[in-house]
Amino acid sequence: MTESGMQRMGARVFAVLLASDSGKLSAAEIAERLQISPAAVSGAVRYLAQVNLITREREPGSRRDQYRLYNEVWYEAVSKRDHILERWQRTMQDGAKVLGPDTPAGARAIRTAEFYEFMQAELLDMLARWRARFHVGEQRNNSAP
Repeated sequence: MTESGMQRMGARVFAVLLASDSGKLSAAEIAERLQISPAAVSGAVRYLAQVNLITREREPGSRRDQYRLYNEVWYEAVSKRDHILERWQRTMQDGAKVLGPDTPAGARAIRTAEFYEFMQAELLDMLARWRARFHVGEQRNNSAP
């Protein structure tokens, strides 16, 4: 995960959550399992929440926060990228207007906007296909004797 750009401590905390049976742990449990400081846990969970890989929740009646993976962590993380692609597309379209569509720089900005538009459409189609595949798999697993 670190080789793909994730912060080292974030990758460790993510891995320990992924490896836990429940998919959720308290900050103290994370610190104990990884033998790291509470400050390191705090920074890592803040990062993981910002990139939409985990969420913080509190059990009813408890004062301790639990950090939980989304049920479909990768689906959730990838689906959030749709908004980023849309923002990048608009930025490139605006840039092309400023640069002028007939200039080489404007043409590059237009091509980049088209690329992001393509990526966004493909991403939405891909996520829909995953949902359909996942739903079929769930039905098959639930109907097994």
